[in-house]
Amino acid sequence: MNSKYLSTIGLSLGLALFVATGLLLTTGSDRAQPEAAHTVQPVSARSVAALQEMSDTFAEVAERVKPSVVTVYSEKSVKLPDMQFPFGEDFPFRWFFGHPPDRRSPPRERQFRQSGMGSGIIVDKDGHILTNHHVVRDMTDISVKLASGARYDAELVGSDPKTDLAVLRIKGKVPRDLVPAELGDSEALRVGDWVLAVGAPFGYEQTVTAGIISAKGRVGIDRSRDKYEDFIQTDAAINPGNSGGPLVNLRGQVIGINTAIATSVGQFAGVGFAIPVNMAQHVMHDLITDGKVTRGYLGVIIQDLNPELAEQFGITDTQGVLISQLNADTPAAQAGLRVGDVIRQFDGRAVENVQQLRNLVANTAPGKSVPVRVIRDGQERTVNVTVGELPADDVAASPVTAPGKLGLTVQPLTPEKAGELGYEGETGLVVTEVDDGSPAAAAGIQPGDLILEINRAKVATLAEFRAAIEKAAGKETLLVLVKNQTGTRFAILRQK
Repeated sequence: MNSKYLSTIGLSLGLALFVATGLLLTTGSDRAQPEAAHTVQPVSARSVAALQEMSDTFAEVAERVKPSVVTVYSEKSVKLPDMQFPFGEDFPFRWFFGHPPDRRSPPRERQFRQSGMGSGIIVDKDGHILTNHHVVRDMTDISVKLASGARYDAELVGSDPKTDLAVLRIKGKVPRDLVPAELGDSEALRVGDWVLAVGAPFGYEQTVTAGIISAKGRVGIDRSRDKYEDFIQTDAAINPGNSGGPLVNLRGQVIGINTAIATSVGQFAGVGFAIPVNMAQHVMHDLITDGKVTRGYLGVIIQDLNPELAEQFGITDTQGVLISQLNADTPAAQAGLRVGDVIRQFDGRAVENVQQLRNLVANTAPGKSVPVRVIRDGQERTVNVTVGELPADDVAASPVTAPGKLGLTVQPLTPEKAGELGYEGETGLVVTEVDDGSPAAAAGIQPGDLILEINRAKVATLAEFRAAIEKAAGKETLLVLVKNQTGTRFAILRQK
């Protein structure tokens, strides 16, 4: 007996019990004294007026924004190998199935058209349209459909995979009746603010949905290490086809570009994400002006603070980020920043975490001198840094995981070993073995890692290593600076 059948039986029994109970209740009520009839109170005029005012606001915002929203259609040709005939070369009816026997010719390829669809926002009278990178990625033929129904071919001006943004432009003569959207200020958003999303979910063009700002500053939505994220979270319904469309406030201003959803069923489940318009404007301006995005650069690898690391560096809270690696000849090194500095402010803005600082630096114009507030050896100081330009191939390091507990074997770094592991020019001790379940394993240390410091003391020899361990005898933890192929980080090892 399957579960569907069991559910049906359960429903039938439940209805039978309900009917029986209803009969009993009815019988009982016949004997009871009649009660006074309940009078339904009309909704107050004041309540109706308030709700009508909100309804009117939503309708006015929708009317204002919809002319600025387009549906983006994209296509490309895809070649796939022709399917092999399943019955073999000698099957007598190959001709009937459209497969004439020809053992000499190579396998044929068939060409197919792959299509996609999303949404976009008209941003100026010149025909520029802001959308998502993933809407037009690798596509060769792009067109946009306006709210009026008119359809135009479009070209890709530029695309930025690191923020999932792209800019299109209408080809040829740009229509005069374009209605650019008004861009707002995503920094002014508050959690709880009402917002509307406009787009073409599942192909239903010019669809408007409403919700609130559920959260700000969401990161880790895309697991790629080199992405810049600062997502607005909303419960306004966003579905496939909404990508690239606007999230707007009750003034009709665009405050986000709808991009992604969190779901286990392939469609909206109450959690949608939009790129803040302030981030989008920086990317859009660079793409329109230069065809590429220019970002600021410090030349440091940083990690988030946790309570244990904060205690090691004499800090009473976890606000800020820790410099774990400083590349030579970079803006940070030239300005005097050091490994172990805790960055608390950047250009007057409080620094909360790694992703936020990456965004702040990236959005800073190269060449600008910026005050950076740090804590070094328990003392606060300000270092002025002239921000550089991010190299095209630079990939920032991921935040490290929380460190744990000691049980490892090391050996001096020889020139041969340095060449083998990519540590040329470094000094330190190479980890050759890590015991399962040991404090080192719990801290994420692996064979091949290079230990540079223990409790802020450099260790280049076995004698220095032993001396550092002995000096820390009786302490609960060790602060270890470790380097590997992904970067350099501080780890805390709990001693047994």
